Formats: sequence, structure tokens, C-alpha cells
Amino acid sequence: MKLKLDLHDIYNRGHDIDRALRSVIDEAVRTKAPLVEIIPGKGSGQLKKHVLRFLERKDVKALYHRVEKDSKNFGRIFIHFRW
Repeated sequence: MKLKLDLHDIYNRGHDIDRALRSVIDEAVRTKAPLVEIIPGKGSGQLKKHVLRFLERKDVKALYHRVEKDSKNFGRIFIHFRW
């Protein structure tokens, strides 16, 4: 089961972005989903940087196994979990 979060609708609301990211990660932990796909979009790259900074926080980083930036699509990030 893969969870998906598209950030296009809330790209300019920092607190909503953090809440949405936390929510999808908590859901992945609760359901033991092996993969979360986050779509910050291509744009200027600022939203992607925001997402990557969020994922580097110690409390968040402890929950997942690794982050993969899609080499074919700059506007997509995968978070892998190991259960």
C-alpha cells in the first residue's frame, strides 16, 4: 500500500504543509505502509526544500528508513519505511 500527498493546493501555507506532512507520516506508521509519495511539484524548488528540511528533523527522521528523490521526475519524493 502506497500513500500519496500532493502539496499543490497548499504550496504557500507553511503550517498547513507541515501538518499535512506529519499527518501522512503518522498514517504510514499507523497502517505500516511501506512507501509514501510526496508531490511538491517542480516550480522553483522551494517547496521541495521545505519538505526535505521537514524530513530531516530528528523526531521525523526516526520514523522512516530512507528518502529517495525521483531521478526521472524532479517534483516527486519517496519516503521508504521498513517494518
